[in-house]
Amino acid sequence: MSRIRSKDTKPELLVRKFLFSKGFRYRLHGNKLPGKPDIVLPKYKTVIFINGCFWHGHDDCKYATVPKTNIAWWREKISKNKTRDFATINALINEKWSIITIFTCELKAKTINDTLLHLVTSIKNKAP
Repeated sequence: MSRIRSKDTKPELLVRKFLFSKGFRYRLHGNKLPGKPDIVLPKYKTVIFINGCFWHGHDDCKYATVPKTNIAWWREKISKNKTRDFATINALINEKWSIITIFTCELKAKTINDTLLHLVTSIKNKAP
């Protein structure tokens, strides 16, 4: 697991490149915010998390399968990740931040355009 990247993943770079091309300016990995969001849009008071379906237990997703070995350990790990995500989101909401979560399956070839266009409209709708 030490080789699993947590920053600058392909899905994250894809979203960052798209946002920049649409004129959005952002900060990366907000160290001062709970959960260190992948992308922080201070102007819109919005944070974006780009989550892997497997690691964050994306419900009803074909990429969020539990490995066949050491099942109990993996279920506990993914459950703790989901609990931590929930706590992080609540902490950000308490600080009046808008949260957008994108799962990697939403950035696959068939759905990427819809996801990215929806992302832009979500950000603009949350503008102050």
